[in-house]
Amino acid sequence: MFGFSRAQLIAFMVLVAIVVVAPFVVYPIVVMQVMCFALFAMGANLLMGSIGLLSLGQSAYFGLGGYIAGYLAQNYGLTPEMCILCSGIGGALLGTVFGWLVIRRQTIYFAMITLALAQIVYFTAVQATGITGGENGIQGIPRGSLLGAVSLNNDLAMYALVSVIFLGGFLMVHRIVHSPFGQVVKAIRENEPRAISLGYKTDQYKWIIFIIAATLGGVAGGTNALVFGIQTLSDVGPATSGLVVLMVLLGGIGTIFGPIIGALIVVAMQFYLAPFGAWVIVIQGVIFMLCVLTFRRGIIGELANRLKVQL
Repeated sequence: MFGFSRAQLIAFMVLVAIVVVAPFVVYPIVVMQVMCFALFAMGANLLMGSIGLLSLGQSAYFGLGGYIAGYLAQNYGLTPEMCILCSGIGGALLGTVFGWLVIRRQTIYFAMITLALAQIVYFTAVQATGITGGENGIQGIPRGSLLGAVSLNNDLAMYALVSVIFLGGFLMVHRIVHSPFGQVVKAIRENEPRAISLGYKTDQYKWIIFIIAATLGGVAGGTNALVFGIQTLSDVGPATSGLVVLMVLLGGIGTIFGPIIGALIVVAMQFYLAPFGAWVIVIQGVIFMLCVLTFRRGIIGELANRLKVQL
């Protein structure tokens, strides 16, 4: 149904098994953070892998999604599914506007404009203290009850919701990449002038991919805010944009499972290396350099190349 190859189907079944077992082996909050960032990285990977555009402003959608979910849950008591839905819509709307502004640019110009637009969102968040809480952020965000009936204050209940969102997002991205639309997008990445000569409106295809990536970022940000009960400026800052690019590069640009592995590595480093304080950044940099030198296609990219399969 979703166009899985044999290798991809086996990998997906392993992924589902890990998602089911993980909360009983690892602290559920850590696994939920991995899934939120993996969903975020999947969107960035659509831009970088499918269309070949490096965005340095993905934190704008992740942060906006978190602020929307946090504000609606705290001030209006909306149910978590509605908060996350509104986060996705917010990310899509912002992505529609920003995409219209930048999608005709290429290479470094595209990257720098997306960074500038994200900085506008960041400074807006700093100034709009009545909504975002400024430097204090939004604290004490309630998880609420799913459909008004199932309380998400229990970590396992929240984990179940995050798992459904994560796996649903994964299947959606996989379907997009392997659909006729995805094949056209790939053709645009490989040879845009030829795609134009065949009659495809390439800017519209790239714009749609940009909006999908922004939507995934909004959903991921909203879900992440509900999981931790807090939304801060760091989520909308440039460091978050750099982090998601790092996840994609570590896992493998253009691979389906790469962003998941990248998110797992980055979140694990942040969690388990926390006692090292500021040295965490240095250690992350060293690990990143080693991975780039050793796995030029990313971890999943190299694995797929050696096994001669598509992952």
